[in-house]
Amino acid sequence: MLFRFLPKNFNFFDLFEKQAQYAVDAADCFRELVSQNVLDDASLLKMHNIEHQGDDVAHTILDSLNKTFITPFDREDIHALAKELDDITDMLYTIVNRMKVYKVAGSNKNLIEFSSVISESVRAVSRAVKGLRDPKRSKDVSEACVEVNRLENLGDTMRDDVLAELFETEKDPVAIIKLKEIYQDAETVLDICEDVAHVVQSILVKQA
Repeated sequence: MLFRFLPKNFNFFDLFEKQAQYAVDAADCFRELVSQNVLDDASLLKMHNIEHQGDDVAHTILDSLNKTFITPFDREDIHALAKELDDITDMLYTIVNRMKVYKVAGSNKNLIEFSSVISESVRAVSRAVKGLRDPKRSKDVSEACVEVNRLENLGDTMRDDVLAELFETEKDPVAIIKLKEIYQDAETVLDICEDVAHVVQSILVKQA
């Protein structure tokens, strides 16, 4: 009966990979949404469900920290990685909600371009997270993190370019305010992806 009183062990790698997959799903959903002429209820519900499922996994990870003595790496890094991965999905959900509230719909070439880069970055994040399971894949993990950093730099340039274009071509000040916020939030997703990469790189250094 003693085993009932011993702390449970949780497979954090499985949970992180599941969380990363929800981030990929959210990025794909965002890409679909910004390519449509309207923000239909079915797509909005899909994003809501992905965000909710991602939150559930994040809560499971954080709750598991209090129920196990054995963790694959530092508890602070587990906490940070779970939070940053969840932030990716949350920010994408926030952007979609703002598009709905601001009534920003229709195929937007700038958002489509952002969504493509976001999709690439989130997939690189997912590769990095999946590689943490196997110490022999440290090179692949590092390369994925470098790719995330490259895409974040690209996002900075894209943000500056689209804002310059917006201020030059858009005459409606309300439209400028709405789009400016959405463009900046899109670039913020890439910042968060880079934050995840930094946490992963920190984990690699500590395990070296």
